[in-house]
Amino acid sequence: MEWSAYVSFLLIAALVIITPGSDTAVVLKNALMSGRRGGVATALGVTTAVAIQGVLTAAGLGVLISQSQPVLQTVRWIGVAYLAWLALQALRSAWQGQYTATLAESGVSARGYRQGFLTNITNPAVLMFYLALFPQFMNPEMPLWALGLMAGTMPVLGLIQLVVLTLLIDSASRWLQRRRVRRVLDSVTGLALGGLSLRVALQ
Repeated sequence: MEWSAYVSFLLIAALVIITPGSDTAVVLKNALMSGRRGGVATALGVTTAVAIQGVLTAAGLGVLISQSQPVLQTVRWIGVAYLAWLALQALRSAWQGQYTATLAESGVSARGYRQGFLTNITNPAVLMFYLALFPQFMNPEMPLWALGLMAGTMPVLGLIQLVVLTLLIDSASRWLQRRRVRRVLDSVTGLALGGLSLRVALQ
């Protein structure tokens, strides 16, 4: 693999990663609700899902999945329903405005990881992006380590971006935990997740 081609792939992947989406919204929600532990766990869940989709695409299985419309549509509608459910949770929290400390709550990490994983693994746009991008940089003679490098690039970049976001939120937690600020942020997060759910439904 030519390193100049990988640099081009890296730049494209970085541009995609910094574009806010459902992953960012879910990490933001859990970082606000459960602090650094919840945000990092959610980021790890997202990263696991991205890595799985990257490996499937590099192995050629992504094409088979994308061509199986019943499977793809089922995954898409599961994703729509899950995003809508998270949106309703955030909007209900904003409406009620009742916040209690949840940083020591048991199961925070498991719940965050699960939400991050499900939000990403049920988003067919991630798989379709891989399928559109990978063929531009792959060839039959590409060694296994190069395929692994490409498949692992987006998960690593995504994890770095989401962990940095979590740390920034955690550093401003005292201000962000104010009731009025939390209600505004929950409203924005809920509307963003609802909009993403609608966008996936209309794709």
